[in-house]
Amino acid sequence: MAATAHTGPFFNLKAVVQQTGLKPDTLRAWERRYGLPSPERSGGQHRLYSRRDVDTIHWLMARQREGLSIKRAVELWQQIEAEGRDPLQTPAPLLSSTPPLPAAPWGGETMAQLREEWIAACLRYDEQQAEQVTSQAFGLYPPEIVATELLQQALAQIGEGWYRGEVTVQQEHFCSALTIRRLEALILAAPPPVRPGRILAACPVDEQHAIGLLLLTFLLRRGGWEVVYLGANVPAERLETTVRVTRPQLVILAAQQLHTAATLLEMAEVLGRQAVPLAYGGLIFNRLPGLRRRIPGHFLGERLDAAPQVVESLHTVPRLPPAVEPVPAVYLQARAHYLDRQGLIEAYVLQALAGTGIAPSHLALANRELALNISAALALGDMGSLGSNVAWVEGLLGQSQIPAAVLHGYLRAYAVAGRACLDEQGELILAWLEPLGK
Repeated sequence: MAATAHTGPFFNLKAVVQQTGLKPDTLRAWERRYGLPSPERSGGQHRLYSRRDVDTIHWLMARQREGLSIKRAVELWQQIEAEGRDPLQTPAPLLSSTPPLPAAPWGGETMAQLREEWIAACLRYDEQQAEQVTSQAFGLYPPEIVATELLQQALAQIGEGWYRGEVTVQQEHFCSALTIRRLEALILAAPPPVRPGRILAACPVDEQHAIGLLLLTFLLRRGGWEVVYLGANVPAERLETTVRVTRPQLVILAAQQLHTAATLLEMAEVLGRQAVPLAYGGLIFNRLPGLRRRIPGHFLGERLDAAPQVVESLHTVPRLPPAVEPVPAVYLQARAHYLDRQGLIEAYVLQALAGTGIAPSHLALANRELALNISAALALGDMGSLGSNVAWVEGLLGQSQIPAAVLHGYLRAYAVAGRACLDEQGELILAWLEPLGK
């Protein structure tokens, strides 16, 4: 977390509780036992905290999220100060290079054990047991830890299981529904905002995976921010209208897929015309970091639990987003040409594969998914983002229900259709299709 120069006592105990989510008794215990934080006293002997005190609390909480007990976190703080460094200005790599201190568990069960119990209960569709595990976790850990290290990481493991074919779609949906319900309850229970400004949070059109954004909304609300959460599948025109009405100081957009990253770029351009700062993130930008150079906004980082610190720094020291590399004209021309010929290509594929036993509805879905991603790669100026092997395309078309045994035939038909329907303006597409169609 970025340090700030404001050291005057501005915040009373209630305001600090709202910003950090810690209970008053916990703050008093930390001060009494460890001397951190060290607030001043008003004439009436009420605690008054500076911005540095609040940042210190957030720093200690961050170390807890990394597995340290509060006692060990304070010892690490004191060790860094003894070396002549300011802990609040010590970068994460230097923190990680500090000799590790043994961590103490919060309670009788570690978070890893609770996470495994929660996953097992969800995969059995045992809602009552899953809720009991979650309640137990909340009794041992702060809400932010439970949200990120239990719910978020468990969903990530379940998603990997689904990708490997070990978890069904129904099980994944059940786990997601429980998580969404719990996060919505946590957001409703969050204290009123105490920070100035408003944040708007949304996913681009056709992006249905909004749990990460919902989790970030919870973390920001716990930090005292006012967040207007629009959720999944927000069209650009709807966002533009909402921005005019709500007048946010920051808009956060999240995309998980390649084609929604392209739509996010369109929304970013809309926000740029309205002079509204943008922060963004999502799985696709972690997997393909080269895409970030196209987005005129501030990347929130690869770790969702660290994103609130980026928001804090943007609010404390407003700055221009990194320079953007424009999409080369040849990509935009190829995209326009492809969209103009897309119907012809798909009709060619349907005709070529008639009688092969592939249902027309499955072919139509495969064509749609492939077209969305080809168009997105061109809009983002990076055909390499599509991947270059059949295994990747097989994963891309996994929901189309085309059997793996006939996938090569489908790709060959698409490559032949591309050569028949595209001219030299489509060379970028043909070069990508050629090796897949062999």
